[in-house]
Amino acid sequence: MKHSLYPRSALLLVLLSGIACAEEINRPDLPSPVQIESALSDYLPVLNAASSLKMEHANQRKWNSGNYEFNLRAGSSQRNITSTGRNLKEWDVALERPLRLFNKAGIDGDIGAASVSRAEYALGDARHEAGRSLLQMWFAWQREQVQIALWQQQVDILKQQAQMTEKRVRAGDAPKLELNQAQAAAAQASVSWHQAQLRAQLAGNDLLRHFPAIRLPEKLQPATPQAIEHDLVFWKSRVLEHNHELGMMQEQSRVQQLLAQRSRADLLPDPTVGVRYASELGGNEKVSGIYFSVPISFGQRSAAAEGAAQQAVIAADQEAFVKRRLEGDIYAAHTQAVNSFATWQQAHEAAQAIRSNAELVGKAYSLGESSLSDSLIARRFALESSLAENLAQLDANEARYRLLLDAHQLWPLDEHADDNTHDHY
Repeated sequence: MKHSLYPRSALLLVLLSGIACAEEINRPDLPSPVQIESALSDYLPVLNAASSLKMEHANQRKWNSGNYEFNLRAGSSQRNITSTGRNLKEWDVALERPLRLFNKAGIDGDIGAASVSRAEYALGDARHEAGRSLLQMWFAWQREQVQIALWQQQVDILKQQAQMTEKRVRAGDAPKLELNQAQAAAAQASVSWHQAQLRAQLAGNDLLRHFPAIRLPEKLQPATPQAIEHDLVFWKSRVLEHNHELGMMQEQSRVQQLLAQRSRADLLPDPTVGVRYASELGGNEKVSGIYFSVPISFGQRSAAAEGAAQQAVIAADQEAFVKRRLEGDIYAAHTQAVNSFATWQQAHEAAQAIRSNAELVGKAYSLGESSLSDSLIARRFALESSLAENLAQLDANEARYRLLLDAHQLWPLDEHADDNTHDHY
């Protein structure tokens, strides 16, 4: 699960050279890789996670150096000898420092390294969540765009039908009531078209507000859904192998275990060693030496060790809980992707049949062989089936991309390059 770090520039080179062409060819319904990288990197939670990583690097240096520092002591006093009445000035100076035992220094180094690793996973998890949000907002905007296109098509068809009805009314082949019905249907479709435009504008604004680097295309290129290859076992292994949240919880558990180990090591206090020099009896006596001190605890250290051990237990339980939850999420994502593709296939077949029937009814009306009501009903069914087909198409694509995203097969989610980032399924 762990990978070595690479500079951001190297990541971009690998990204652009390795997947740019494939993304442009195979995924025209997604933003370009350059826009994705910029959008994820500039997302506020990702920036915060990057700052937290830098902070942990600084904390690592603190763990490596330890908390102890040299302490300088100096004092001045005056000795009053009552038998002679003499007042003698005296002074002393000492330099001391607590010494961290060797085993504690090793544990502290491990704590610093594990904390940095945890922050790296936290950064990857922030990019992952940013990718999920981007994918969700992108497809929310696409859904509204699809409805705009369908309602625009419906408005055009109904206006043409109204014009045809008007000609028939003038020729005496149809009552004026049918013209009113045709015009009302066109007006109603126009209202729905304007409502879809408003929803699309709001969805696009929400997307750009969170991800300003994304450029909304003027014309969408919907992709044909693809079936999900491999079974649940494969995807479960793949997602858990690259899951940042699980890695973060594993490192958190390791940090707590190390902290518990450190508290147990603290049951043996660190000694303080110092050197001292003093001038006494007005300079007649010079005193130099070293001294050694050890703190004596009455239960505080053992209580701290017990508390740290319980924190380690809690962290281990949280890790197990997250893993179980992730397994449930993987099952849901895989099931949704598989079923969404099957739903789209059914919706596609149904929409083709209903659109074909609507065309036949429309031709029959133009020839005077059917009523306007039959034609309007057929057009309404065709619109609803086309809308269901397009939304099912977007649902299938989004569900598949979500599964690929969780398995690190869609976008780069690490500050480092994954060995398998560029595989495509």
